[in-house]
Amino acid sequence: MPKYQISHLGFSEGERDGAKGMLASVSLTLNNNYPVDFEIPRFRFDILVPGCLADADYLVLAQATTAETQVSPKTDVDVNVSGFVQELPKTLIAACPDTQTSPIDRLLGSYIEGKETLIYVRGSSSPSSGTPKWIVDFMKDVVIPVPFPGHEFKDLIRNFTLADVHFGLPDPFASPDSPKSNPRLSAVVKALINLPEEIKFPIDVARVRADSDVYYKGRKLGKLDLHKWQHANSTRTTIPDENQEGLLVQSIVKEAPLNITDDDVFADVIQALVFGGEPVVLGVQAQVDVETTTVLGTFVVRNIPAQGKVFVKPISGGNMASFSPKVGELEILDTTKTTLTIGAKVNVTNPTEYAATVPYIDINISVNDTIVGHATARDVSVVPGPNHNLAIVAIWSPFSQSGKEGYNTTLTLRTHSLSIPSQPRLGATLSIFNVTIPTPQLKSPANPNRPVDQNPPSSSPGPHFIDDAVFHLLTSSAVLTLLSPLPHTSLYITSVSATAAYNNTPVGSIDYDLPFEVPPGVSLTPRLPVDWSLGSVGYKAVKEALGGRLKVEAEAKVGIRVGRWREKVWYEGRGIGARVSI
Repeated sequence: MPKYQISHLGFSEGERDGAKGMLASVSLTLNNNYPVDFEIPRFRFDILVPGCLADADYLVLAQATTAETQVSPKTDVDVNVSGFVQELPKTLIAACPDTQTSPIDRLLGSYIEGKETLIYVRGSSSPSSGTPKWIVDFMKDVVIPVPFPGHEFKDLIRNFTLADVHFGLPDPFASPDSPKSNPRLSAVVKALINLPEEIKFPIDVARVRADSDVYYKGRKLGKLDLHKWQHANSTRTTIPDENQEGLLVQSIVKEAPLNITDDDVFADVIQALVFGGEPVVLGVQAQVDVETTTVLGTFVVRNIPAQGKVFVKPISGGNMASFSPKVGELEILDTTKTTLTIGAKVNVTNPTEYAATVPYIDINISVNDTIVGHATARDVSVVPGPNHNLAIVAIWSPFSQSGKEGYNTTLTLRTHSLSIPSQPRLGATLSIFNVTIPTPQLKSPANPNRPVDQNPPSSSPGPHFIDDAVFHLLTSSAVLTLLSPLPHTSLYITSVSATAAYNNTPVGSIDYDLPFEVPPGVSLTPRLPVDWSLGSVGYKAVKEALGGRLKVEAEAKVGIRVGRWREKVWYEGRGIGARVSI
């Protein structure tokens, strides 16, 4: 076989003798170093490719015809060949015995990888008119191997993006080695595929699947499991700013497992997303199987090398404050001697375009690096933008702290190794990050016995536990109007050790150790004995306010019981309205 060079190769949809099929046209130049001069008539031949047994059998792929060709002495010969494929033989696209690949898989695989492929040429038993019979009889039994150069597809997939991304945490109770134990990703995958200029025929992509590795800054993050077929649709388009055709393929991926193989890389990705403020670029390298539909029918092109970049928008733009978790209604569900089980409704703003499903997660709650409880969420779905009334259950081990109205403290939320039972490594990796939020403030109800405009505004911080007070001078006692911050549970005050002041000067003190109930809503205390600070400026102000009102400050150490839980808290109140009576 003389040396040759292909100058043109093209495929298009066409028709021959009333049958639709694929037309192929090839122009090549043959080296001719011989002093010969003759004319080659039109010649028809069969194009053969190896079958399952390689050299033992050949499958007819197409019929081809050469035009009349003039051969001149020591002059390169230009040859034009046209071919026609009506349909692909079933034996060409069927898997070979004991394998999952077909003859066309091997043929296309070598071509796509840029490797030289051997096809075979044999004279056709249906000759062209004008071809001498002796040539037909001779050539129909001759099989000539012809090397066919491959086409290495670089940058086959462009503008690889994921839209409508939905992240799902692992099934917390799945076996550690099962796919459900990995984070899951759902998204609309969009890819603009470069079409080789040789392809001029309609082509549709019906389904895709892939073996995908995900990288971050050159380091492997993990594997995205897309081994299941995903339905796809495709649209022919023109690549922007380039005179080249492309195929826009879109596929909806549902809950594909993302198997994290390097926890350190994963931690870097999370840190960049949360605190970097810039998009994170992930690299994807994949071997893709594509189920295509053409005029020849439907068949699978396997192991197409593909690579692309995924731009993941940052969470919170580098500022976790935009995540804005706010704890709303609180309800005590259960108690022990040392803990409270609290149900809460949480409002959170998700500043990203990503949604997430949380089947189960447990998070430690800390104050000043001391773990005081943990919160659990089950079957929570977070969507982009505002999310309201997400149900959270917290096991809280309270410690003695200030009950000052509006007192600002913070809580730190952090995962741990058992946050997701099926993925201890994931929970431990995420524990290097934390979220700090203001300590949820209990809100007291409005007092229905006073005008609406005299109630504290709903936006004012902290509970207004003591709404009003009445001082009785003759009996040296006080009755307090209490607004319970617990809308569904009674609490009990087991002891009170308090002092009251007016303009920072003492008024008197209360020491009381008989328990009394504080039900939900508005209630009155028993008469609490007052030990007046006789002779003080504050006491004088109280006497002068007889029959009227004044505002006092209060500080108290209060014993509290809720269910089986008991604790002593420090309370501070300012601007408490007090009436003075005989």
